[in-house]
Amino acid sequence: MRPASAKKVVAAARGWLGTPYHDQASVRGVGCDCLGLARGIWREVVGSETLPVPPYSRDWGETGTREVLADSAARVMIRIDPTDAGPGAVVLFRMRAGAIVKHVGILTGEGRFIHSYERLGVIEEPLTPAWRRRIAFAFLFPRPAPARRKKKS
Repeated sequence: MRPASAKKVVAAARGWLGTPYHDQASVRGVGCDCLGLARGIWREVVGSETLPVPPYSRDWGETGTREVLADSAARVMIRIDPTDAGPGAVVLFRMRAGAIVKHVGILTGEGRFIHSYERLGVIEEPLTPAWRRRIAFAFLFPRPAPARRKKKS
């Protein structure tokens, strides 16, 4: 798998700025949560979603020990070391020590990232030391698969 263009990913993410926060949604300009933001960027940059997203509760990341988000991302994205993550990378955050990852953001460069945050919606803000130390996993969107040519009959 080859990575998608970081410029395309960042441009797509910035197109979601101002989208209101809405749990489990993924509609640009209408509403999304952090996972919905990543899903929407996937559709714009890569194409159709490849994994179904089951309904999830607001506290899903507070229970269990399985890294559901990271395991799912690893199935369809390119995993990289978080220290190598740059613009266009998807970063997964642990919101508290010992918890599984439950928040998603997109790095935009110059120490900034875009994410959908409750009460604020989709915003771009500084990747402060407090946010940076919470990053547990990083991934890159893959390039879209080449279109298949139709065979002539």
